[in-house]
Formats: sequence, structure tokens, C-alpha cells
Amino acid sequence: MSFASHAAQPGSTSLPASAPQTVRVWDPVVRIFHWGVAIAFLIACLTAEELDGIHRATGYLIAALLAVRVVWGLIGTKYARFIDFVRSPRTALEYLRQSRDGTAPRYLGHNPAGGLMAIALMGLLGGICYTGYLMTTPQWWGSELMEGLHETLVNGTIGLIVLHILGNVFSSIVHRENLTLSMITGRKRVQ
Repeated sequence: MSFASHAAQPGSTSLPASAPQTVRVWDPVVRIFHWGVAIAFLIACLTAEELDGIHRATGYLIAALLAVRVVWGLIGTKYARFIDFVRSPRTALEYLRQSRDGTAPRYLGHNPAGGLMAIALMGLLGGICYTGYLMTTPQWWGSELMEGLHETLVNGTIGLIVLHILGNVFSSIVHRENLTLSMITGRKRVQ
């Protein structure tokens, strides 16, 4: 039987019974922040040694995106708000244990581990931006200490990005949904 035979009647808003129903979870601000930071961070890493002007500009772009995301985390849509996804490390660890055991519940927004990862990444990115800025000031210009701290934060962020991607793939498989696609479209299935 073809999809056309399952199509809704003219004027009807219902979906065919076989099509999964979706709901908007990730609003445009969250998606632009996510992909904007991902692209800017990659550019900043690739230009760190050779193209200082581009490196600094992407750093300022990341700082601006972070500022918008923090405000949006306080006043934004349901799943964008920190109150919806910031949980204790203990809760995140319990969620990871449940994931290991195959009993982790599915969340429409960030799961407890994903929420902790989002906060950790935002914190490290903020630290990178701040130390990068400090290295442009007379007090810290040429400081090996500040340069080392900046580089350590970058390396820590790269490590968390790898864990973030692995967690995304794992959750996508376990819950049978494409989480990367949902961060592009903004939509996830209801159940």
C-alpha cells in the first residue's frame, strides 16, 4: 500500500496512522547556537596558529553566541530553559547507569547526562573565550601561563565534544531516533 493511500482527507490535519507524530523541541535560537558554536569552534581551532584575525573573530562570535544562549536559557522556550535540563551530577550518573543497563528513559529535551554535558561545554567555551581575551590585554600578552590554560581548556572541550558525539550516537541507537537530525529540524517524535 502506498503512502498516498494513507494520506489524510482534504482539509484534514491528521497524519497517516503509520507516520510518527513529531513535536518541536529545539527552537531556532537553540539550533543556531548549537551549529554556530560547532562551526565557529572548528574554525577557531583550524586558525589558531596561522590566521590570528580570524581566530579572534570566531572567539568573539562564540562569546556572543554564549551570551545569547545564557539569556535564552533563562527566558526562552520550554526545552531551551536551564530549569528544564540542568540536573545534579548524581542524577546524570544515575542516568548513565540506566543507559548502561538498557533501562534509561527517553527525554524529549536533554536527558540528565546531555544537560550536564551542555553546561560543561558552555562553561569550558566561556573559559576559552575569557582566557583568549585576557591574552590580548597588556597584563597577559605573551603569558605562557595564560596560553597554557587556554590550550588546556580547548583540549578539554575537544574531549567533551568527542563524548558528546558518542553519547548522541548511543542515545540515537538506543531510543531509535536521529538526534542529530532533530537538532537540524528542531523536531522529535512524540513517543
